[in-house]
Amino acid sequence: MIIRKSKAEIEAMKEAGRISAKVLREVGSKVAPGVTTLELDQYAEELIRLEGGIPAFKGYGGFPGSICASINEQIVHGIPSAKVALQEGDIISIDTGATVDGWVGDNAWTYPVGKISPEVQKLLDVTEKCMWAGLDAARPGNRLGDIGYAVQSIAEAHGYGVVREYVGHGIGRNMHEEPNVPNYGHRHRGILLEAGMVLAIEPMINMGTRKTRQMPDGWLVVTRDGKPSAHFEKTVAITEDGPVILTTEEDHKRPVD
Repeated sequence: MIIRKSKAEIEAMKEAGRISAKVLREVGSKVAPGVTTLELDQYAEELIRLEGGIPAFKGYGGFPGSICASINEQIVHGIPSAKVALQEGDIISIDTGATVDGWVGDNAWTYPVGKISPEVQKLLDVTEKCMWAGLDAARPGNRLGDIGYAVQSIAEAHGYGVVREYVGHGIGRNMHEEPNVPNYGHRHRGILLEAGMVLAIEPMINMGTRKTRQMPDGWLVVTRDGKPSAHFEKTVAITEDGPVILTTEEDHKRPVD
């Protein structure tokens, strides 16, 4: 069942979104060669709690971290570790979430570690563009397929693979609510989008094949061909006036085309 939120509930969700976005920005600023993913995780948890939130990921389904930290060919759900230190030229997807007064905010960004290759930078740029296109399609009267089509058409125009096994989702008092929000689809098909729906839109785009493989820990997902993957995500409320992004920070506002 899709749980539509009232205007007051959407307003209430903004604090969880603000904290999630602030923490993502602050943790992203710490990304540098030599930093371990556990250090980033500990910093994120400290910030979330200082801001008055609760780490939404920690303990969720048994997940041990406050962030997901996924490097290079790792797509999503990387477990932070003291044994994993970032290296020059890496990219890292950091996914953060905070719960405030029972409401959840969820967002992700893929950061370069030092200087990265032009080819990988292009993957990041295109994936971010895919995310903004998906967010723009989150309007009353559109259909779920319009979001997926917006993402897929941009990614595949650049020859990239669109992950299908893992998708965006509804969000509210639970991290994952209906509906699932695929990053692929057909225009004017699927569930009708209505004011009050709140979605986490999160393109996961691979430089090579769209095929994935889950690792033995039961969490980490990697690309089948070992090529890099990028992941960007924001929580958005569908309103009569159009999409309203709930996880927003100055550094992550939409760039001018």
